[in-house]
Amino acid sequence: MPTLIVTKRDGSEQSIDADTNVSVMEIIRDAGVDELLALCGGCCSCATCHIYVDEKFASQLPEISADENDLLDSSDHRNASSRLSCQINFTSALDGMRVTIAPED
Repeated sequence: MPTLIVTKRDGSEQSIDADTNVSVMEIIRDAGVDELLALCGGCCSCATCHIYVDEKFASQLPEISADENDLLDSSDHRNASSRLSCQINFTSALDGMRVTIAPED
C-alpha cells in the first residue's frame, strides 16, 4: 500500500498507509489528523486544507486550477509549494510523498 507522509504543525510526522484514487485531504482527514480542517469537504471553496508539497513530487501533480490558485491567494502562508489537498488525487506514483500542513490563517 502506498504511503503519504504528513508533517503536522508541531513538526511531528505521521506516515499514513493510503488508498489510491482519493484526495490527499481525505487521506489526512480519515487518518485523524484534525488540524487539517477541510471545512468545505473537498469542494475547492475554502482553502482550509492548505498544504505544502515536497518539491520532489510537485512535478508529478496536475497543474493548479484557477479556482485553487485564487483560494491559495487568500492565504498569508502561501508559498511556491502550496496546494489544496482536496485537489490532489493520490495515486501509487505518489508513494512516499511528503506534505506539510500549512499554518492556519
